[in-house]
Amino acid sequence: MALSPDIQRKLETILGDHIEIAGKTFQSSRNTDLVKISEAIIQTLQKGGKLLICGNGGSAADSQHIAAEFIARFKKERKSLPAIALTTDSSILTALANDYDFDCVFKRQVEGLGRRGDLLIAISTSGNSKNVIEAVKAAKQIGLTTVSFTGEKGGSLKPITDLNFSALSSETSHVQEMHITALHAVSEIAEEILSQ
Repeated sequence: MALSPDIQRKLETILGDHIEIAGKTFQSSRNTDLVKISEAIIQTLQKGGKLLICGNGGSAADSQHIAAEFIARFKKERKSLPAIALTTDSSILTALANDYDFDCVFKRQVEGLGRRGDLLIAISTSGNSKNVIEAVKAAKQIGLTTVSFTGEKGGSLKPITDLNFSALSSETSHVQEMHITALHAVSEIAEEILSQ
């Protein structure tokens, strides 16, 4: 069955937008952010710290995806690297949302699991997710390094984290596409360095 011209045009537009945003987001002049984030993750893991990762919706899926890349493997056989997605324990999430408030579902986990020398990766396409912001505030009080992955403007999250990667779009789907590309790149670099 041949594609209809309307579907073909729409598909070309969608993919063209993706390519354009990726080109702007990953210009070599902007990759300094990813270099710094990679260094921070590598230093954290070399010193015996762990990664805590959080986000909502698609960003929750990214949190779980990237934790799996560190715990399992990305491309190389190597020892497991400590990473926890704060989005996976339904009993903890529902207890906190029910007994307290949904805004604290990541904060309380950071308070219980985080230790000075760990690193929090906070993912929010808008940069304004209240529960992610609360997690960052808790992480800073404990002494964790904080890294945010946001959309173009960074919202309230960008200025309160130590390091930020911002996708150059405000459209959620494109921001998420840039985030997973960036997180995969960082995972591969960390794996390469840490398995030497």
